[in-house]
Amino acid sequence: MPSVINGELLKFSIIIPVLNEEKLLPRLLKQLTENDLRKKNNYEIIVCDGGSNDKSIAIAAQYADKVVLDKSSKKTIAGGRNRGAEAASGEILIFLNADIFLKNFSVLLEETEKGLSGKYFGITSKIMVHPSESKFSDSIFLGFYNRYFRFLNLIGMGMGRGEFQAVRNSTFRELNGFRENLAAGEDFDFFRRVRSLGPVLFLKNVIIYESPRRYRKTGHFKILLSWLLNSIFVIFLGRSLNREWKQIR
Repeated sequence: MPSVINGELLKFSIIIPVLNEEKLLPRLLKQLTENDLRKKNNYEIIVCDGGSNDKSIAIAAQYADKVVLDKSSKKTIAGGRNRGAEAASGEILIFLNADIFLKNFSVLLEETEKGLSGKYFGITSKIMVHPSESKFSDSIFLGFYNRYFRFLNLIGMGMGRGEFQAVRNSTFRELNGFRENLAAGEDFDFFRRVRSLGPVLFLKNVIIYESPRRYRKTGHFKILLSWLLNSIFVIFLGRSLNREWKQIR
């Protein structure tokens, strides 16, 4: 439940599930712990580790307010998000992937609070690859999918990629969080259920930069096919096609 710290209600809990992310996790955590951001915004940082055998836990301990270990027998990113949420004290839960970089983070916080204080039940945004790493194929692929995901929210399907999803703490608990039996498509499933409660806001003026490592290793077409098939399985069979979402580091 939301906590009062120094007489002020804790506004945000930022939850980051991690598995062997020593290369990219420091970039995000350094950004989140900038002094000006912490002074202007009331948030905690929670890292949930799913069994890393690199330096991820030690890195998280340097920056995060809470480091949680996922001791589930079958670990999934859904389970990591749920364990982090169980430790959260904020009114609003913000789920971020460890391999992202944020543009306009202050705007993200401001617009998220504004949206969830109004008529919206979930917040998501545009996902891109940073210009310094982006290829033309990335821009075409993600440009299409950002428009498509926004359209899904407008017609009532609900969609928000796991790179950035935000909901009220109370909404998360009402929905019993992410479904841990889903190795893939858990973000799609969660925001489908969020959308069943009310509208989702797609932030057009906020960009989340993701790592292109999966696109480089797997290719855009295979990722597109995987997203499509997993979404079909989630909708019609209540499970994901993939039994495991393989690490690419």
